[in-house]
Amino acid sequence: MEKRDYYEVLGVSKTASQDEIKKAYRKLSKQFHPDINKEAGADGKFKEISEAYETLSDQEKRANYDQFGHAGPQGFGGGFSGGDGFGFEDIFSSFFGGGGGNRRRDPNAPRKGNDLQYSMTIEFEEAVFGKEKEIEISKDEICDTCDGSGAKAGSTPIKCTTCQGHGQVNITQDTPFGRVQTKRTCPVCEGTGKEIKEKCPTCSGKGRVTKRKKIKVTIPAGVDDGQQLRVSGQGEPGVNGGPAGDLYVVFRVKSDARFERDGDDIYYSLPLTFAQAALGDEVEIPTVQGKVKLKIPSGTQSATKFRLKGKGVKNVHGYGVGDQHVIVKVMTPKKLTEKQKQLLREFAEISGDIPEEQGSSLFDKIRNKIKGE
Repeated sequence: MEKRDYYEVLGVSKTASQDEIKKAYRKLSKQFHPDINKEAGADGKFKEISEAYETLSDQEKRANYDQFGHAGPQGFGGGFSGGDGFGFEDIFSSFFGGGGGNRRRDPNAPRKGNDLQYSMTIEFEEAVFGKEKEIEISKDEICDTCDGSGAKAGSTPIKCTTCQGHGQVNITQDTPFGRVQTKRTCPVCEGTGKEIKEKCPTCSGKGRVTKRKKIKVTIPAGVDDGQQLRVSGQGEPGVNGGPAGDLYVVFRVKSDARFERDGDDIYYSLPLTFAQAALGDEVEIPTVQGKVKLKIPSGTQSATKFRLKGKGVKNVHGYGVGDQHVIVKVMTPKKLTEKQKQLLREFAEISGDIPEEQGSSLFDKIRNKIKGE
């Protein structure tokens, strides 16, 4: 069977860069790897992709292929080891574990510490106006006894005899495609490259201990539920002199009995009597910034909305202040005195809209009928 053009196999042009070839190979390898793709023909497709990449990822082989094609003087094979940077070892490691193929991490290089997260529940007004609060968290700190070395006083860590100080060990595995070697973190030194024979009695050789620490956190004005604040340098300590991680404070804002919040705007439901809505009134409205007066025009309908400009929440990023929206809810009385009922009947008669009253006794209905004649 005639071989397909390698560029066609990877789906790239003949002028593709090495980075484009690498990306195409990585995408197709994950798609057709036989341990993931169980469809018929996936195994052959994967071998074809790997063969094409082995040739095109090597500058010399690629030049020969461009000149002579498949029948070139080099007699290109179908191996599975990659060229430079990214090859089959990387793909295999991504499926079966291991660390990064040809890339080797220096175990003694400075590394940033892990980040931490803390969930803080705050009151509605604390979120609106901001506040400074003190929290207490559990976090790792450098051991004071051994200064982070993990070794007992008078002793020092030695080069790990398992990985020879590299922090990684080679693991050989038999696969359907042959024997493959990958790199994994050394189980003895856990990637540090150092082995501690006499451990510090305080930290048991870890070089750090867990402590409770109090931290002051400034709640920014206008923060909303679910938003988070980064407190720089308050995470786990760094490794090998690296910087400490960060603390991320996630805010959980309690609800308020009076107000509802939507972004920077606040909503307030205003109950009005029928008389207030019909005749108009001036009422006092609570806001997060204090009470204000609001004039209610006569004939105001239920669900009418009034806007109090600038009476909402300050934007947490400094983009102005929201508004407060007042929504009218006309309240219908559930119990009326006889005098109130009579006045409403007279009002209805004047309006020419006499209702068929519900809930009245038969005597009341007869009396009202006689009065209406």
